[in-house]
Amino acid sequence: MAGTIRALRRRVLTPDVSETLVSTRGFHDKGPEARTILETVGSSFLTGLSSAAGARRVTDVDTDLAKLPTRFQGFAYEGAAMGFALVDALMPGTPRRSAEFLAGTGDRHVYMAYVGIGWALARLPKFLWRRALAAATDPLLRWLVHDGYGFHQAYFHTDEYVHGRRALTDFPWPAEGPTSYAARAIDQGIGRATWFVAGCDPTLAADLIDRFAPARHQDLYSGAGLAATYAGGCTEDELRLFLTRAGEHAPFVAQASAFAAQARIRAGLLVPHTELAARVFCRTSAAEAGRITDELIPAGPAADGLPAYEVWRRAVAERFRVGARVQP
Repeated sequence: MAGTIRALRRRVLTPDVSETLVSTRGFHDKGPEARTILETVGSSFLTGLSSAAGARRVTDVDTDLAKLPTRFQGFAYEGAAMGFALVDALMPGTPRRSAEFLAGTGDRHVYMAYVGIGWALARLPKFLWRRALAAATDPLLRWLVHDGYGFHQAYFHTDEYVHGRRALTDFPWPAEGPTSYAARAIDQGIGRATWFVAGCDPTLAADLIDRFAPARHQDLYSGAGLAATYAGGCTEDELRLFLTRAGEHAPFVAQASAFAAQARIRAGLLVPHTELAARVFCRTSAAEAGRITDELIPAGPAADGLPAYEVWRRAVAERFRVGARVQP
C-alpha cells in the first residue's frame, strides 16, 4: 500500500516533461545547443521532483540523482526540494522531509533548495504554505523562496509576468515583511526566468528587461546574470554583450554571478561555463568570486531594517563595481 501511495504521489505531483520544451513554453529558440541546455535543465528538475515525490526515504534521491551529468544535478536537487515541500504540505503528520533533506545532503544544495521551496508555494493554496515553509527558517536565505516563486510564475505564466510585466506587491510571507523587499526578491526570480524565456539570447533578454519599469531593472538584470552563470547557454562574447547592456546594473550582474559560482562550488558542481561567466562578469575566478560572497555574509540586517540578504547583495555588488579589479 505504501508503495502505491508513493507511486501515486510521483504521478500526480510531477508535470509531464513536455511542459519543459522550448516549443511548449513559447520561449525563443536560439538554436540546438541553447535549446538542449534549457530543456535538459527542465527535465533534470522534473527528475528531482519525481524522485522526492515518490521517495521512501529522503536519502533515496541521492541515488536517483547521482547518475545525472554534473551540469544539471543542481537543478535536480532544486526539483527535489520542491517535491519534499509539496509532500510535507499535502501529507498528514508533522512536516519533516524538507528539514531532513536540508540537514543532510540538501545542505550542499541549500541555495537551490530554498528556491525549490518557492516553486512549491506557487503550486499550493495559501492555507498549506505554512507546512511547505516549515524548514525555511534561515533569515538570510529565506528570500530565495521568493526568487523561486518568481521564477515559476514567469516560466509558466510568461505572458503575464514577462511580456505583461506584472509586479507582485502583496506577497504575504514572511508576515513581518518587508513586503516591498518580497516584491524585489520575486523580481530576481522573474529576471532569472527571463534568461530562459529569451532562450539564452543576451540581446533579447536585455530587451525584455528594459521594457519593465526602470525601478525593477536592477533585480531583473541580477536574476538574468545568475541564470547566465549557473545555466549557461551562451558564448564569452554574448556574456560580455549582456554585461554591457546591463549598464549601471553591471555590479549586480556580477553579484548574482558570484552567488551562482558559490552555489556550484558548495555543491561540488563547478563546470567550465560557470568559470567563464565569473571571469566575464566578476573579472576573477569562480573560486575567488565564491570566496568573496562568503566573506561578505552580514551578521544581521541593516540598522534601517533592510533584510540581511539585500545587505549581502549590495556588499558583494560594491566589491565588483566597475573599475574595481579583483585579483584571482
